[in-house]
Amino acid sequence: MVAIVYERLHETRVIPLDHRPHLSGRITGYMGDARGRWAGDTLIVETTNVKGSVRLTSAAGPNLRIVERFTRSPSGSLERSVTLDDPSAWTRQWTFSMPLRLVDDAQQPLEEACHEGNYPLGNMLSAARASGGGEQPR
Repeated sequence: MVAIVYERLHETRVIPLDHRPHLSGRITGYMGDARGRWAGDTLIVETTNVKGSVRLTSAAGPNLRIVERFTRSPSGSLERSVTLDDPSAWTRQWTFSMPLRLVDDAQQPLEEACHEGNYPLGNMLSAARASGGGEQPR
């Protein structure tokens, strides 16, 4: 199993890697039914059975199939590509990709949360700038 945690939505996808088949198409879920496998250094995750309420903001229909590829490079970056396929919605499948790179080893993730009126965040950023951890505003 592989678990992917999405902080923004407070969701965790648990993805089996044991070659089990997808669930019946009658069983749908908010994040779909994911199955993963390794191809060399790339984790490939195929998701089907995405619940209809998620598709309300998309052209995708009940036959939506999502294939994600996560590849770690020797530099430490992670390349994520996502291919969406639904012949009832699009004339062909389409793919987008996103390189995820660290600036340096000291880079820490920034919490994904609503920061309106979040004074501690501004204080942390100004303290980091004052200590030489970032560029001073002009």
